[in-house]
Amino acid sequence: MAKKSKGKNKIRLNRRFRISIFSDGTHEKLYTFRCNGLAFVIKTACAAVALLAAVTLLFFYTPLREAIPGYPTAQTRRDIVRNALLADSLQNEINIWRLQFANIQRIVSGEAPMAIDSILALPQLNDSLLRLTEAMAKDDSLLRETVRREDRLGESLKQTKIEQIEGLHFFPPVRGMITQEFNPAVSHPYVDIAAAENSVVSATLDGTVISAYYDRDAGYVIHIQHDNNLVSIYKHNAKLIKETGDKVSAGTPISLVGNTGRLSTAPHLHFELWYRGEPVNPAEYINF
Repeated sequence: MAKKSKGKNKIRLNRRFRISIFSDGTHEKLYTFRCNGLAFVIKTACAAVALLAAVTLLFFYTPLREAIPGYPTAQTRRDIVRNALLADSLQNEINIWRLQFANIQRIVSGEAPMAIDSILALPQLNDSLLRLTEAMAKDDSLLRETVRREDRLGESLKQTKIEQIEGLHFFPPVRGMITQEFNPAVSHPYVDIAAAENSVVSATLDGTVISAYYDRDAGYVIHIQHDNNLVSIYKHNAKLIKETGDKVSAGTPISLVGNTGRLSTAPHLHFELWYRGEPVNPAEYINF
């Protein structure tokens, strides 16, 4: 019976199987997978082993390992090192107190106190202090290496910061109605926003004023450089509040809506947004 059972299992493993995927609407065959029972078992086992290895490596070499219950975070490891250094410092203080207490006992008993050089010359105390110094040096080196690693990680994250404008929170420079939309095809790579004269114009993002001047055609103009290679431009202002070199935050007043310059026919804000040297449509990111 056992031989028959083994023979049947062997026959089953040697049989060939076919798995087909059909379209539900047209019944067209989309994909066919063929293999015998033994190959299917081997491939399934290899896939499971590969998946397990990939997950293990992912948790071992990435910060995901900190999600494992009981695994110490970077802050916890820093606290452990600092606590170890503090404990060593306290132990050093205790050893000093013991040495001072021993000298006090010698003075009370009428003996001359031992000089600090003599105390350090004692083999037992010298070995103890040497071990303590080596332990403190080792822990200090560990702390320094941990801090250096975290600093390098912080620098690498800064260097690999994704420069993009999707997801940034733009502050509306002014509330009003767009009278002329963004259209580079007709040499109009900006938007015109009608607003009440002397309305406050605000910086759309944090940045630095790189230019603030008066132009005969554009009137009072101000340029702001932002992070992620972004530049915003505001024209036809009645008055400029900020000057070149000023640091501004998103929502900070920088000028007043006006009608200055030969190209302006009514109070409005001429607003441009440039990303990596190319004009972009502000209306796609800002709700005016």
